Amino acid sequence: MSVPADAPILTSEAMRAAEALCAAGGTSLAELMERAGAAAADLAWRMAAGAPVLVLCGPGNNGGDGYVAARRLAERGASVRVAALAEPKTDLARAARARWTGGVEALTDEMAPAPLIADALFGVGLTRPLGDELAERLRRFAGRRVLAVDVPSGVDADGGRDWTPPLPADITLALGALKPAHVLLPAAPYCGRTLLAGIGIAADRGMTTLPRFVGEAPDASTHKFSRGMVLVRAGPMPGAAGLAAAAALRAGAGYVVLSGAARAPFSAVIAEDGEGYAGRLDDARLGAVVVGPGYPAGAALDRDVKAALASGKPLVLDAAAIASALPKLGGMTAILTPHEGEFARAFPDFGGSKIERARAAAEQSGAVVICKGADTIVAAPDGRVAAAWPGCPWLATAGTGDVLAGACGAMLAHGRDPFDAAVAAVGWHIVRAQAIGPGLVADDLIRD
Repeated sequence: MSVPADAPILTSEAMRAAEALCAAGGTSLAELMERAGAAAADLAWRMAAGAPVLVLCGPGNNGGDGYVAARRLAERGASVRVAALAEPKTDLARAARARWTGGVEALTDEMAPAPLIADALFGVGLTRPLGDELAERLRRFAGRRVLAVDVPSGVDADGGRDWTPPLPADITLALGALKPAHVLLPAAPYCGRTLLAGIGIAADRGMTTLPRFVGEAPDASTHKFSRGMVLVRAGPMPGAAGLAAAAALRAGAGYVVLSGAARAPFSAVIAEDGEGYAGRLDDARLGAVVVGPGYPAGAALDRDVKAALASGKPLVLDAAAIASALPKLGGMTAILTPHEGEFARAFPDFGGSKIERARAAAEQSGAVVICKGADTIVAAPDGRVAAAWPGCPWLATAGTGDVLAGACGAMLAHGRDPFDAAVAAVGWHIVRAQAIGPGLVADDLIRD
């Protein structure tokens, strides 16, 4: 499972608007369909490697893409058949069907399959779950190699609804832009490997997949404080704060203080009792404060969060510190790092897809929100979104969230825009985890 890096993501509505804008600029929707079908045919040709192809066409424009793909494959000499769910219902699909000179079979239980199935039944046009009869019929193809054209059949393209298990794809070819379903659970695993066919649409880049992480090398004028000073406040479980402090140093901070802990995870981390916390907050060199790892809700946490807020320094708030700070954030520079349970407690009233919920939380709080998980979403108050699917599944272990909080502190202390800092921290986190792989524990992420 994978998606292209730094690729645009559009909802179904935004995709239709982009297509209309393209048409208004002189590129007809028929030309866009021809490009989409040609891209699907190119990929099917490579996947089939000479084996027969069965193209499943629906009644809408996704089916039109399928008819174009079938025609293009036949022109190359491929053995290709078409099976239709129904007659085309849009002018574009009817025109594409008319140019297909081969036969069209009915999509029935008796229909013979093929080594490669090109699924062009619904795409982004699906607005309700598949009927039981059709879902059962499509399950017959689950053991075959499947290419989904834009979105696998049975998937809500906007990723907000969990429908009947769809027809799983080995490869999904996203047309024009990725869709939320390609990067969100539960749909994303059904997409297999997602590729992008540009087809000439100028997609808005307010929502993208995670860019490839590239660390910034310090130059000759850099010193430890210009690389960023981070203060991590420890709570009753100082091991978690120690992970965050070590991660801040490992992720590029030049100077890290661990306040309220007797032991430092590295010799280079300054561990001190909590009495100097207020003084550290007043240090003009301080670039970011991390509060929350290993710190349960209570009066002590509220006091330390209040002091951090009063300092005016950029903040990284994790776990219970998020709910403690929320009523008082007031547009401060901050990154919030909740997992799903913490998100639900801090923002109980938001519904919709994970992207919609993260965006709403960022807008309401005025902070950048990293909604953690296998399908991590980073959202900014101005609406920007980065989706980190598929991340690294080995991160599903205790302490890795503390490491991420520390990495956010390092990136924020560099002076980056909070959204860019959060995106960089998530990228760093995933790259470190992928390099370790099986058996990963959180401590591995902070070791050389």
